[in-house]
Amino acid sequence: MEVKKVGAAVLAVGAATLFTGETFAADVTWNVSLWGKRRAFTEHVEKLAEVVSDRTDGKFEIKLHYGGALSKSRENLDGISFGAFEMAQFCASYHADKNPTLTVAELPFLGVPDLETQVKVDRALYAHPAVVADLARWNARLLMSSPMPQYNILGKGDKPTAVSDFDGMRVRALGGIGSAMKTIGAIPTSVTAAEAYQALDSGTVQGIAFAPHAHLSFKTIEAGSWWTDNLNPGTVNCPVVVNTDAYDMLPADFKIALEESVEPAIQHYLETYAKVYDKFYPSLEENSVETVSFSDEELAAFRAVAGEPIWNAWVEEMSAKGLPAQELLVLVQKTISE
Repeated sequence: MEVKKVGAAVLAVGAATLFTGETFAADVTWNVSLWGKRRAFTEHVEKLAEVVSDRTDGKFEIKLHYGGALSKSRENLDGISFGAFEMAQFCASYHADKNPTLTVAELPFLGVPDLETQVKVDRALYAHPAVVADLARWNARLLMSSPMPQYNILGKGDKPTAVSDFDGMRVRALGGIGSAMKTIGAIPTSVTAAEAYQALDSGTVQGIAFAPHAHLSFKTIEAGSWWTDNLNPGTVNCPVVVNTDAYDMLPADFKIALEESVEPAIQHYLETYAKVYDKFYPSLEENSVETVSFSDEELAAFRAVAGEPIWNAWVEEMSAKGLPAQELLVLVQKTISE
């Protein structure tokens, strides 16, 4: 893909290389396009910037821009493609047609038990040649994941104990999770996150599918009476990528600093989310929300009805596009099982 323009920092770096003909020690600044505000979901990028600065004595600065200041969230991959900024975060489901290989990680009922496993899945997936090539079409290099917790359902009224109990239940569930819930008879709705509390409290919906931090943020816990702790119907996959040209223009020591900063950044992210859970579970207890845990047999039934048919359809669709879909699905499943 042709690069239409590059960031100012990239141009400056290129000029330094052109005129000195050797590795330079000039300061480098990268801009990162993010949406919303600083939160658990962006803590690894915050930590990455901090560690990179420390490792380069402040000569490599990564500046974070929130609130869509540089780009709309659904246009971050486009901005990376032509170098409007050097780094960005996006979610695969925002534009599945642009990054089809990544959508394997968003299939329902894959059985990811925790964030640590999700990190391993993402690392294995991001290293696959087909995924690397997929993102290369957008001049993007995958740097690290943003492991989102599995969505679970917090509801009000009669608690579900079997697949059949979701039949006819109105659930706030979007995207692939909504499709999965529909296959078991639930009625997915598109209530916005901001409207979730009122919808559950008033009975407009009987369940809300959120990750734990969102249940806290939007106070749905205060309106609910039960929560599924292990249904784990799925989540979204949101990598952090860098512009390939900007990366290639970095001096070797800056590249090393960037790559070696990923692990502490991810570790900080996991520690941050652990603190979220430290608030989440006591909040369930304070609001007398009962935890619903499904048996292995019931979880297998969920996968059989709402997981495997969707996996098979995905494999068929992506294989028709010339992608190694079955190989990618097996890679994800194998990584989870290990």
